[in-house]
Amino acid sequence: MLVTDAELLYAWRGGDRAAGERLFARYFAPVVRFFRNKVTDHLDDLVQQTFAICVEGHRRMRSDTAFRSYLFAVARHVFLEHLRRKYRLAAEVDVEALSLHDLAPGPSQVVAARLEQQVLVDALRRLPTQYQVVLEMYFWEEMTAKELAEALELPLGTVQTRLRRARELLAVAVAAVAAETGWTPPQPLALEEWASALRPSLAGTGA
Repeated sequence: MLVTDAELLYAWRGGDRAAGERLFARYFAPVVRFFRNKVTDHLDDLVQQTFAICVEGHRRMRSDTAFRSYLFAVARHVFLEHLRRKYRLAAEVDVEALSLHDLAPGPSQVVAARLEQQVLVDALRRLPTQYQVVLEMYFWEEMTAKELAEALELPLGTVQTRLRRARELLAVAVAAVAAETGWTPPQPLALEEWASALRPSLAGTGA
């Protein structure tokens, strides 16, 4: 009986549709969460494209990489290419240095139940995408630094530095969004708590 992600993936690539359905069901909610606060349209298409690339093997999965990290690596590339196409960015433009707020000013499409959660998702969109991506995977998927390094295809030390810098930038962004709303955030910021409370609604599944 197929149990591991790798077994399901290779069976799916070999034509086992049932294996594909199991793998899709296992990771559908996390992939939706990945895109939810980053795109305003074509979410379903981007989710489907991510899984299609995985099964078709256009991006090779290293034997020492966990499937979940590989899946998010694919999702990240799909997302960045989506930004390039949508905003017609030239090849020399560093997409990851731009924020979604720069590209499309305005609040997140995610509507949170509580003010602090809404401030968080809006603040995340003000970060350069390289920092938004790493923080959202850390907050909502609870990925370790090693898993993040695999997903981002970067050295572990680089990812640890990026995560620290992302937290610093997020605190500044939260303060800016809070000031615009007239809300005074508590100190210290309970970022993990806010993110954890928001997580179930991001995939629309309760997962």
